[in-house]
Amino acid sequence: MARPKEFDRDKAVESALATFRKNGFGATTTDDLRLAMGIGRQSFYDTFKGKREIYLEALRKYNSDRVLGYFEIFRKSGSPLKALEGMLTSISAESSKDRALSCLGVSSICEFGISDAEVLSINGAAASSLKSALEKLILEAKNKKEIRSSLDSKETARYLLSVITGIRVSARAGASPEELRSIAAIAIDGLRK
Repeated sequence: MARPKEFDRDKAVESALATFRKNGFGATTTDDLRLAMGIGRQSFYDTFKGKREIYLEALRKYNSDRVLGYFEIFRKSGSPLKALEGMLTSISAESSKDRALSCLGVSSICEFGISDAEVLSINGAAASSLKSALEKLILEAKNKKEIRSSLDSKETARYLLSVITGIRVSARAGASPEELRSIAAIAIDGLRK
């Protein structure tokens, strides 16, 4: 009996994530995943069980990495308004290769809507975490008089999440970094006094 090929699980998940970002869930086959991951059929099923399971794991990882990336932007920013601006402009700073891939969170919403409870739960947890951080930044920006005091923190956080989604879709559609920064600038200008 042949011994199964050993592989780096984290790298395999990264390869699956890139494949799903490129093709979506429905258009990705198990063979597409195996070939991208560089593993055999038996190793794939023994390790990941199936396409859906690796998709959910990739979606969790993707959302977690994105949220942590935004938190890092927030931490390094000199002011709450700069933190908000940094989040919106961060997509324009990504490589053209990364911008050309879909946001797995956005594409999963487009592909599944609310029909898949697990996908909905994974995306909901990421959105809730980011929304909570945005609400705090907005409140802090209001207190520092960086933005209009009349803004509702919860509604403004929802608005900014929608803008970031739109920027991600625009990036996938081929918008240039300049165009993406322009969208971000208009959104930020709308918050100012």
